[in-house]
Amino acid sequence: MNFVDTAWSLAPALIAIILALITKEVYSSLFIGIVVGGLFFTGFQPVATMHHVFVDGMIGQLSSAWNVGILIFLVVLGSMVMLMNRAGGSAAFGKWAASHVKTKTGTQVATIILGMLIFIDDYFNCLTVGSVMRPLTDKQKVSREKLAYLIDATAAPICIIAPISSWAAAVTGFVDGANGLSLFIRAIPYNFYALLTIVMLFGLTFMNFDYGPMRKAEMAILANKKERKHHGASITGAEEQPVPPVSSKGKVIHLVLPILTLIICCIIGMIGTGGFFRGVSFVDAFAKADASVGLVYGSVTALVITMVFYLSTRVLSFSECMNAIPEGFKSMVPAILVLTFAWTLKFMTDSLGAAAYVGGLVEKVADSNTFMSLLPAMVFLVGAFLAFATGTSWGTFGILIPIVVNVFGGDINNELMIISISACMAGAVCGDHCSPISDTTIMASAGAGCEHIKHVSTQLPYAFTVAAVSLVSYVVAGFIRNWAICLVIGIALMIGTLYVLKIVYKEREQGAFQPE
Repeated sequence: MNFVDTAWSLAPALIAIILALITKEVYSSLFIGIVVGGLFFTGFQPVATMHHVFVDGMIGQLSSAWNVGILIFLVVLGSMVMLMNRAGGSAAFGKWAASHVKTKTGTQVATIILGMLIFIDDYFNCLTVGSVMRPLTDKQKVSREKLAYLIDATAAPICIIAPISSWAAAVTGFVDGANGLSLFIRAIPYNFYALLTIVMLFGLTFMNFDYGPMRKAEMAILANKKERKHHGASITGAEEQPVPPVSSKGKVIHLVLPILTLIICCIIGMIGTGGFFRGVSFVDAFAKADASVGLVYGSVTALVITMVFYLSTRVLSFSECMNAIPEGFKSMVPAILVLTFAWTLKFMTDSLGAAAYVGGLVEKVADSNTFMSLLPAMVFLVGAFLAFATGTSWGTFGILIPIVVNVFGGDINNELMIISISACMAGAVCGDHCSPISDTTIMASAGAGCEHIKHVSTQLPYAFTVAAVSLVSYVVAGFIRNWAICLVIGIALMIGTLYVLKIVYKEREQGAFQPE
């Protein structure tokens, strides 16, 4: 039986996702999906399956220069977070923030704004926002599940509407024969999923309510009379280890300066890989940047500067700095393991031809003139499904954007093409946002110190709500083709939906979220 280039090519990813949601266990679910993919590819030959899974798959993915760069970035970032904690910077910031942000609503707004400000890269966003805001959200009794959602919803959705980001650079690289950055900027007002996610974040915060599994998580943390102690991040559900004693000399500057240094160094690193220092313009350098290498350059430089800063201000000794580096590495091991499995699973679906199969379906639908006005909505759905099944937004961009461009003959003045490209990006982010095997979702769990499956299960109803409103908005956009009108309609629908949900949950939430 042939499993390649058929609907069976999606089975390994779907099996892993379903098992993860049922068993609440990530590692075994991903590995089973990987093995199923290997069996399908080799026709159930045991020896060939072993080779395809471990040599072609796992070792191959860990040999990828891009993936190794991301892993190095994670290790360095974990070390920086550990250094900031040990230097007392995080604790000092927590005390400062507690004196200025004294409400649960204010804490959530501060988290959202910080997430929106760190738009350079989603990995960087997830881990930085988590390490900075976790002590404050714990104090204000914001559940780790809610913090993970706030982080995740201001990571990819913000990066995909920021012209200066690693995501913009990736998208522009998938557009041949046209100015990719120009198309990206023109598509921003039509990126309904990303824009409406921001609307939902502020809506939920200021309306002061939650629904679904998130409501249960928030009620559980409020019912806990003891203030949660600050622990290291866990995405596996394993018992977390307390953070070692921190320096009593730490100040807010010992958190703020390293983060600013990291942002600046990562920007310089990224544009440097794009040729900025060889005469390429700033915008073009970002479009051509190698985000993986740039983040490594930036993070390593920032780590060295941070250590020199801590040594010069004597908040940490040299031996304490060195001891923090392997501890930071250890804190990233669960995320690295899950990422390795997720990348290998993606390789399995790629080797089975999932991309070609889904791409062929889209081209067949697009060939029908009857459905051209509905094409943005269909592209959104296909993008969401493909990203959900494979756990990658960037892979989805690479599959669908060239198809959309070809459907319209590369006519950059065709408004429907711009809408469809935006629908592709929005759908990819939506699917990535929902998928338990998405690297961004994994990083959000790690940043918040939340069990990964709990983050996925509490976030899904929120992501589905925004996805439903976005789908309606794309149906409208396919016919009206005016971003201002469509965006106003989408925002109105989003706020109206939240208002209806609040009424539905009003009786059950009364007294559940009142400050103690």
